[in-house]
Amino acid sequence: MSEEKSPFSIKQWAEDDRPREKLMLKGKAALSDAELIAILISSGNDEESAVSLSQRILEGSQNNLLELSKLNVNDLKKFRGIGEAKALSIIAAMELGRRRQRSSALEKPVIQNSQKAYDYIQASLSDLAHEEFVVLYLSRSLKVLSHDTLSRGGTSGTVADIKIILKSALEKLASFIIVAHNHPSGNLKPSTQDIEMTRKLKAACSTMEIGLNDHLIIGENAYYSFADEGML
Repeated sequence: MSEEKSPFSIKQWAEDDRPREKLMLKGKAALSDAELIAILISSGNDEESAVSLSQRILEGSQNNLLELSKLNVNDLKKFRGIGEAKALSIIAAMELGRRRQRSSALEKPVIQNSQKAYDYIQASLSDLAHEEFVVLYLSRSLKVLSHDTLSRGGTSGTVADIKIILKSALEKLASFIIVAHNHPSGNLKPSTQDIEMTRKLKAACSTMEIGLNDHLIIGENAYYSFADEGML
């Protein structure tokens, strides 16, 4: 049933309570998360408005936008009133939010410690359901020159090719690098493979006179630093 015909249509609400009108009159900060999602999906179903449906979707994600960003099309389509088009709108909005976080990193900050490295990287890795391996290339003054996603893997691992890391670092004239990968499981303890790869990478970097400043393992809201733990 269309939004126009629904007895729960937003169009029947007071103008100040309609999400689009509220956005125009009061600004984006005045809207709740549910109201912002309601603008994306435009309509609800024959039993609830777009806002009510959006509230239910948020409740199904523990009222947490990070959890919502992990849902795929099929997950979202389980909510009555959400078809493929609406699901894709929500997913696209979540991805734009993630990219917005990453865009602040384009200011090329100076990475002096593990916390700054984590702050730079976490938006790219923290909410992924699969493993990715990222390399930060730093100047002699520890300013970020660029960063690359070196590889993508499954839920339990990814492959880091040391030759490719060094080749890219030399091409970018990097003086230092920081590598990072995420653990979708949330377990930040380095695996035997993580430790061995880090040892080999440090030795290879030393040969090429490139400093390996850190290796981070990223979780949702925390990280493990090889440098901080005396593992480098």
